[in-house]
Amino acid sequence: MKLSHFNFDLPAELLAEYPSEHRDEARLMVLDREKKTIEHKLFKDLINYFEEDDVMVLNNTKVFPARLFGNKEKTGARIEVFLLRELNADQKLWDVLVDPARKIRIGNKLFFDEDESLVAEVIDNTTSRGRTLRFLFDGSYEEFRRRLKQLGQTPLPKYIKRDVEPEDEDRYQTIYAKHEGAVAAPTAGLHFSKHLLKRLEIKGVNFAETTLHVGLGTFNPVEVEDLSKHKMDSEEIFIEGTACNTINSAIQNKRRICAVGTTVMRTLESSVSSMGTLNEYSGWTNKFIFPPYEFSIANSMITNFHTPKSTLLMMVSAFAGHDFIKEAYEEAVKEKYKFYTYGDAMLIL
Repeated sequence: MKLSHFNFDLPAELLAEYPSEHRDEARLMVLDREKKTIEHKLFKDLINYFEEDDVMVLNNTKVFPARLFGNKEKTGARIEVFLLRELNADQKLWDVLVDPARKIRIGNKLFFDEDESLVAEVIDNTTSRGRTLRFLFDGSYEEFRRRLKQLGQTPLPKYIKRDVEPEDEDRYQTIYAKHEGAVAAPTAGLHFSKHLLKRLEIKGVNFAETTLHVGLGTFNPVEVEDLSKHKMDSEEIFIEGTACNTINSAIQNKRRICAVGTTVMRTLESSVSSMGTLNEYSGWTNKFIFPPYEFSIANSMITNFHTPKSTLLMMVSAFAGHDFIKEAYEEAVKEKYKFYTYGDAMLIL
């Protein structure tokens, strides 16, 4: 498969600027891989496709307010700083993206608040991800993290041109988010409401939680026509024994196992035993899934509608079949489904 196989025309008005009013009332396109059928439902109708002892695997990562705005010393120029990854807690070193990047060089200082209690110095600008900053702060590490949180904003994706609104703080977070560390939400999970989770639980559906701290690598554009030459950024994942037990029991009993989102699918496929079961794991993954690919754990998945040429679209094509996804996306454009982060959802059976 080549990069050009994943291109399609996406009208700009189908990129969702706002989420649906109620989480579980986004639209849901249901694809059946065997029958090659496409159905149009609402997200809450999901419950009709799952039975007792089926398993839904969730990504319980929590988004932190990763977008800061600072002013450059001397010129006062406004600089956006996007926190990507903490490199060293003691030294307060972070990998960041800066915008506009051309104005920032090694040795530049950035001030983030009126009283200059939080300052950052650029110590490296050669990383593939942008810059490395050292934060200068007098208080304890806990106070430093608290200050970052106070000053930070919800890191909505760049395609959303409007300002961040108070509702985004809640809506750009899954209702089961627990472990802070993501700079982007695992978007398939944004459609679950407390009410829908409860109804699934009452029906006897089991839940297994994994963690993948979403980085910007997930959204990095693919710039090579030969997909085997694309390198994914590493992201941190955690799979605990309880999740393995729930999932492996479902594999044994031939139940439906649903990966809620591409991040869950990548997590599961990063720790498969030679017996085709899930192993405990904590570490990093840079797994890049594109067609053809043999999936080991999940036999269904929930996902949003992805943008042209994205690694996410490639994974979904590997799972559902390239031609079938092409057909489904043509239908989605025709039926005006909403795409991307705050968009509608797809269930692939």
